[in-house]
Amino acid sequence: MTIGGASAVKGVKISVVTTFENDEYVYEALRAGADGFLLKRARPAEIVHAVRLIAEGESLLFPASVRQLAAEYGDGGGNRAARAVLERAQLTEREGEVLRLMARGLSNAEIAARLVVGTETVKSHVSSVLAKVGARDRTQAVITAYESGFVAPG
Repeated sequence: MTIGGASAVKGVKISVVTTFENDEYVYEALRAGADGFLLKRARPAEIVHAVRLIAEGESLLFPASVRQLAAEYGDGGGNRAARAVLERAQLTEREGEVLRLMARGLSNAEIAARLVVGTETVKSHVSSVLAKVGARDRTQAVITAYESGFVAPG
């Protein structure tokens, strides 16, 4: 797969930098496997933080922006392929809860605090969600959740 002319290679992390929060190209880049996006107006400390998050395997998602993108460019849960993926995934109740929290942009540590479990437990749930959904990373799992209607934008 290619994103903006660059190959998405296993182990390579990609972040989109844009001036627009609701840019269709950002949404398509996320769908194609970008690990997140950052606004050009971000402060240097935010850029450094973003690079570190992505390098550690976290996704850089601004929940409000992703919800807006999903509402504008997604099909409101009408994506049959995405719905089929989640139906086949047969997520447990806890995995579904973790996916919803991922879609809200929470980190593993924040999810762990919310669910009152350890970070390693959350990492296990996230790994299970990714495997069951067939997603390369958190971002793709979240996009699938929005497109299937499992998580509603807004």
